[in-house]
Amino acid sequence: MSHFLAYRCSLCGTDYLPHEVTYTCPKDGGNLDVILDYTWIKLHHSIAEITTSAEPSLWRYLPLLPVSDPGGAGTPIHMAGWTPVYALQRLAARLGLRYFWIKDEGRNPTASFKDRASAVVVARAQEIQAKVVVTASTGNAGAALAGMSASVGQPAIIFAPKTAPQAKIAQLLVYGAQVILVDGNYDQAFDLAIEAAHEFGWYCRNTGYNPFTAEGKKTAAFEIWENVLLLRPELERPLVVFIPVGDGNIISGIHKGFKDLLALGWLKQMPRLFGVQAEGSAAIADAFLAGSETIQPVAAQTIADSISVDLPRDGVRAVRAASQTHGGYIKVKDADILKAIAELGPYGLFAEPAGATAYAGLLQALQLGLVTADDPVLVLNTGNGLKDVGAAMQAVQPAAVIEPTMPALKKFLKLS
Repeated sequence: MSHFLAYRCSLCGTDYLPHEVTYTCPKDGGNLDVILDYTWIKLHHSIAEITTSAEPSLWRYLPLLPVSDPGGAGTPIHMAGWTPVYALQRLAARLGLRYFWIKDEGRNPTASFKDRASAVVVARAQEIQAKVVVTASTGNAGAALAGMSASVGQPAIIFAPKTAPQAKIAQLLVYGAQVILVDGNYDQAFDLAIEAAHEFGWYCRNTGYNPFTAEGKKTAAFEIWENVLLLRPELERPLVVFIPVGDGNIISGIHKGFKDLLALGWLKQMPRLFGVQAEGSAAIADAFLAGSETIQPVAAQTIADSISVDLPRDGVRAVRAASQTHGGYIKVKDADILKAIAELGPYGLFAEPAGATAYAGLLQALQLGLVTADDPVLVLNTGNGLKDVGAAMQAVQPAAVIEPTMPALKKFLKLS
C-alpha cells in the first residue's frame, strides 16, 4: 500500500520497511507500530469522504488501514466493525453522568471485539498468500479468526486452553477451523502458536505479537470519533473511555487509532483511556500503578477468561495508552464483574465477563472521583454474554419453577 511506510519498534524506536520484519523487533522483541504516510492520506482523503461512506463496516476506514480490502461484500469479513453506540439515558441518570455511551462489540459477526483484528489480519494473510493462519486464544480471538478465515476460504488453526468456555470452543469447530486444545493455560498456547508458526511457515495472528492486530482494533477508535466526537462538538472535556484489558492489545490499538486521527489533524483532543483489569489478572495495572513500564507476570485467575493472562504481550504500549492520555488503570474483583453483568442487563445489554469488566471499572472510578458528572464517558463492551452462559448464570438469580396451573401462578405472583 502506498501509505504504509514502515514499522517502528515501540521500545527502541528502530524503523523497518514492511518487507524487513513480520512480527516483533529483531533487536529487543518490542511490539511494532505501523507507520502510515499521513501527508499522503491527507492529500488523497478527507473527513467528508469517511463520514459519507455507505460502507457499514470497519472497511469504511480503508484509507487509514495498511491492508487492501479482502473483498467478499456481504460476507462476515465485510461485516466486522461499525458496531452500535448506545446513549442509555436511564443508566446515565442513575450514574449521575451528563454524557454516557456504551459501544457494543457483541454485535460483531462472531460476537466479540476480536473480529476487528482478525478481519485485518486475514486481509494481510491474503496479501502475503499465507497458506495457514494460526493463533492462540481463550476463545474470542480464535472464534474471530475462524469466522473471518472461513468467509474467504483461508485455512486456520486455533490453539486454545482446554478450559475455555464450551460456547467459544463450539464456535471454533462450527466455523471449520482446526482446533487443538492445549492442556495448559493461554500463555502456553501463545508460545506454542509462535513456535508452530516458525516451524511450519504459518502466519501467526497472536495478539500483541502480530502488528496488524492493533491496526484492526484501532478501527473502534475511528468509530468512537465518528459516532460520538464528531456529532458532539460542544464537548469541552476530553471523552473518557473505559476498556477491559488482558494482554493490552485492545487499549493500545484504540490508542493507536486516536493517535492516527491526531496526526491527520482530524481529532480535536485526545480522549482519556482507562484500562480495567480483573484483580486476578492485573499485571499491566500493577505496572501502571507502580509508575513502571516493566510488566511482571502473574498467576492469572479470573472469571473473565477473555482477559485472563499471566504475561501480557502488549503491556508496555498498554501502560502508555493510559499514561500518555492522562487516563489510568483500575482493578476490579470478580464479584464486581458479575454484578456489572446483572446491572447492564435491565438496560438491554448482555455483556460477557470481560466486557462487563469495563463497566465495573467505571463504577469504581465514579466512587474514587476519577471521573465526574461533567466528564463525557464511553464504556466498551467487548463481547456478547452468550459467549459465557455459565458466568451469566452466576450473575443472576435462577428462574422460578412452578406447576402449569393458574393457582400456582397466582401463588408465585403473590409471594414475589
